[in-house]
Amino acid sequence: MANRPTRLIRRGRRAAPPALVPVAARCGVPARGPHRAACAPAALAVAAATLAAAAVQAQAQAPERITITGRAAAAVAGFGSQPLAETPLQANVFGADLLADAGVASIAGLARLDAAVSDAYNTDGYWSFLAVRGFVLDNRANYRRDGLPINAETAIGLANKERVELLQGASGIQAGVSAPGGLANLVVKRPNLRLREARLEWQSRGGLVAQLDLSDRFGEAARYGLRVNAEAAELRPAARDADGTRRMLALAGDAQLTADSRLEAEFEWSRQRQPSVPGFSLRGDALPKASTIDPRINLNNQPWSLPSDFEGTTASLRWRQRLSDAWQFSAHGATQRLESDDRIAFPYGCYDAAADLYWADRYCPDGGFDLYDFRSEGERRRVDALDLQAAGRARTGSLTHDLAAGVLIVRGRDRFGRQAFNYAGSGRDDGSLVTGAAPELTDEGTNRDERSTEWYLRDVVEIAPAWSLWAGLRHTRLQRESVRTDGSRPIDYRQSFTTPWLALAYKLDAGTMVYASWGRGVETDVAPNLGLYTNAGQPLPALESEQVELGVKREAAGDAPGWSLAAFSIERPLAVDLGSCGEDASCTRAIDGQARHLGVEARIGWRAGAWAVDGSAMALDAERRGSRDPAANGLTPTNVPEHALKARIARELGAWRGGLGELALVHEGPRMVLADNSLRAPSWTRLDAAIAGRWQAAGVRWRWRVGIDNLLDERAWRDTPTQFGHVYLFPLAPRSVRVSLQAAL
Repeated sequence: MANRPTRLIRRGRRAAPPALVPVAARCGVPARGPHRAACAPAALAVAAATLAAAAVQAQAQAPERITITGRAAAAVAGFGSQPLAETPLQANVFGADLLADAGVASIAGLARLDAAVSDAYNTDGYWSFLAVRGFVLDNRANYRRDGLPINAETAIGLANKERVELLQGASGIQAGVSAPGGLANLVVKRPNLRLREARLEWQSRGGLVAQLDLSDRFGEAARYGLRVNAEAAELRPAARDADGTRRMLALAGDAQLTADSRLEAEFEWSRQRQPSVPGFSLRGDALPKASTIDPRINLNNQPWSLPSDFEGTTASLRWRQRLSDAWQFSAHGATQRLESDDRIAFPYGCYDAAADLYWADRYCPDGGFDLYDFRSEGERRRVDALDLQAAGRARTGSLTHDLAAGVLIVRGRDRFGRQAFNYAGSGRDDGSLVTGAAPELTDEGTNRDERSTEWYLRDVVEIAPAWSLWAGLRHTRLQRESVRTDGSRPIDYRQSFTTPWLALAYKLDAGTMVYASWGRGVETDVAPNLGLYTNAGQPLPALESEQVELGVKREAAGDAPGWSLAAFSIERPLAVDLGSCGEDASCTRAIDGQARHLGVEARIGWRAGAWAVDGSAMALDAERRGSRDPAANGLTPTNVPEHALKARIARELGAWRGGLGELALVHEGPRMVLADNSLRAPSWTRLDAAIAGRWQAAGVRWRWRVGIDNLLDERAWRDTPTQFGHVYLFPLAPRSVRVSLQAAL
């Protein structure tokens, strides 16, 4: 699904689909894998046994509370020693408890928690896509794991993640090549003091999640630590014919070798096996009313449909060495290996026989569509990364510097086989039609190799008691190669570029800071290596995005709220297809103007007495500028909400100690469905509710929670992406219930 055809015949009788065109190298295919998910009986058994040991006499415990962040370190931006509340950028930290309470089991769930984040083709059974500040993050460039690059073209579980850090803004400070808008960093759980915790969650339609978290320290002076996380989940989403499984096992250990040397290691294995759920679409020129569509329909419901399969193994090793009172050195290496099979009965376009018309980017007016048998099996992806860094404090005259300098070396390798994308018959968006399979491997895949070396320097300069200057510079040398699996269409290019970032901050008082920042990011693009293009296979100049941001931040203190307000402008060059693009040598890939996103973000975290509020809001004006086509200028990009509000309000319940009631609101404004802005999806609002409590008995700390998602059973189009050259519509999931019980020693 990640590399579906970008264009089919627009008019006339059905023709065989063209070769698939990749997103990054513009000539490749995605992946998944057909392995039967392994069971984790130990995790299930231990969790069930622990949770079944019911406590007899309840004892009072400290009340349930909302966690309001602010003092978290800004590691996602590279300034790890600086508190986030005192850093001149916008970022958010989502802790493990918050993610579990909100029922967030994948990266896609962050769209429910932050107004700057929205869905960008998110569905059950596939990997997650996020848009931040209106720009879709690149799954191959905008994700980090403990600060090192990973490939997010897989199902990423969160059971062993301590938190997810989300940088909002120009990501060139942390990534040599990345989409603008933001960067996500997954932080792995590490050993702490003794912990024995089990969690069991039941979900609507019989879904079940069991998790185990064990941690301990041992040896003289607790020099050694070990943490084990395990998860076994039976997935039962609202969509029919989409049941699946998820398994995960992770180990993390550390050793304090000497007073100045520390070694950390971790390993994670995971597998998710689940059928994908494709989107609905326009019916001819009409946007269907979401209230008329059953959100439980899965258009991938053919008897021959096979589940998507994602398996991943990641391991890392980090050595920290204290060099002096002011300086330390670290060497951090990781390897990620992904195996996947991408398989789906995929609806794409529709041939209207009565009108002799092919709807290339939508379904027919009667809800009919062409159904394709897509299979790309045995895909293999690998990323190896090594980061060498020295960090510390230094003085030059009267100035104090917090410095970090280093080099990041990354190697990526993607290997694919032949693939199927064959017409299998006609379908209908009520899921009523059955077709035959068409599994023949009729097209080649595309193998990719990437090597990059990034030299970086970051400095925080105290230029006066209230003034500080923040600077970052990253120089990247990049080499990318791709070739079809039959040896055809080779591409090999090299590029070098530098991405600077600069900010000036002023402290109004001990808890309030104002700042101004400027930064750049870079992306690369290549003309698709097809006869359709006059510049087939040629790389475009580096696409340099630019961001300016002004902000003010206030740290929470006592009953005073913590809050932030930021205004930003991001300009990103657009690589588009110019020409008729209907026959060979009729299309040229070129840079044509920019997308400019101008917005305002606000956040607040506040608690007073029994009440707590945590919320964010964003207003966004996104438009295209500088195009050769005057009619395109001023148009709004598709699937970008005009505004958003995400908030949680909670109150401690006086009926019993340790109780908490919570209401969460998710509101997103209208968004354009078509590039010509002729269709717009309306705004929508969703309410979630929860009640929770905790108690202690027989030395066991218990915690329970009951949550209702989409409390009012709202019907709406939450996500309207144009993906693979086609318009898709994803509905809000219907009302569902989650019940969880957690026990800890």
